[in-house]
Amino acid sequence: MTSTTLANSPMFGWLLGYEAKRKQLLKKAPAGALRDYLSVPLPDINTRIDKVDILAVDFETTGLNAKQDKLLSVGFITLKNQQISLKTSYHQIIKTKEQLEESNVIIHHITDSQKEQGHALAIVVEALLKALAGKVMLVHFARIEKQFLTEACYELYGMAPIFPMIDTLALAKRRLDKRDVAYDPSELRLTNLRNNFKLPIHHAHNALNDAIATAELFMAQMSKANKDGKTTLKDVLL
Repeated sequence: MTSTTLANSPMFGWLLGYEAKRKQLLKKAPAGALRDYLSVPLPDINTRIDKVDILAVDFETTGLNAKQDKLLSVGFITLKNQQISLKTSYHQIIKTKEQLEESNVIIHHITDSQKEQGHALAIVVEALLKALAGKVMLVHFARIEKQFLTEACYELYGMAPIFPMIDTLALAKRRLDKRDVAYDPSELRLTNLRNNFKLPIHHAHNALNDAIATAELFMAQMSKANKDGKTTLKDVLL
């Protein structure tokens, strides 16, 4: 995309405006975790991607509808200088009132008894916002994390901030679309994309494991796409 084309694109206004939006939201945010998150400037979009602080995040939920379903667990880990920092890893089950269906337990291996010993949503979201401050969120299939975190923030704070995001699924889709050849959507699954890069098998449907798996996939994607070292944040933002 040329600079002229980019300047005329709807995305350009968003890229330039998200920092202004952060400042605008900061004025309205209640004291606490959300205001603290909004108090930290977001990374400049022209920063080289290997210099951007990134937080790989994954949610496990009771379903796909953020308006009706609930967060079950949150996992995240920091990616700094294109290296995963294991000491920053976080995984927490969330205590909810709803009884889990058998299908939830089979998929996520989170039982009702484990859920009852989990932390309150407010505590988990606060930990996530604290870790996310000044970073870009990295996910695989952004709709889940974006919608569920937005709903959680509305529930807890009455408003939701903006979350600049990188989506490994979207990056893979861009690459496949450029081939102009039909492909099976299953190729975009996290496990299948990792297999393409010869990454090791990981235990799926655990929020922390999936966050680490997403971080590893992103590093592999950037290793292939950023050989000249010129890829910037704006090149990979959702």
